[in-house]
Amino acid sequence: MKNYIYIFLISMVPLIELRGAIPVAYGIHAANPDFSLLWSYVIIAIGNMLPVPFIYFFARKVLDWGKDKKVIGGFCTWCIQKGNKGGQKLQEKAGRGLYWALLLFVGIPLPGTGAWTGTLAASFLDMDFKKSVLAVVGGVILASIIVGVLCTLGFGAIFGIS
Repeated sequence: MKNYIYIFLISMVPLIELRGAIPVAYGIHAANPDFSLLWSYVIIAIGNMLPVPFIYFFARKVLDWGKDKKVIGGFCTWCIQKGNKGGQKLQEKAGRGLYWALLLFVGIPLPGTGAWTGTLAASFLDMDFKKSVLAVVGGVILASIIVGVLCTLGFGAIFGIS
């Protein structure tokens, strides 16, 4: 049970998200074949998606509030810039296919392109919440497939996992 909690928590960490949790799950499975990869994927997806509504509705407000605070101002400003930059890139490249672009942005498993950044960008672009969540869910599924295939092919070993 502790391994499932571990990957659940990893999947919730910004910038790591499922891109880090899936290889860890494969590593755990290699050491303990009774550890279910199927359940791992479900738990990782839930952990990755759990913060999405909070990010969409509250992150922007918290960041705007904190940008001029002494201790957290730099971090909040960095997050605002990242959200604005991600949103502008999405809008420039997507045009009318903004939700498909959001899905692909979240789905391409590169650092900084996960559910957290995608949701923050959707919030900054004032995109519809329900459509944004569907696009992020689609992106999470796409990213999990890509990362899973890479782990199955042995690329997890490159990162010292398995």
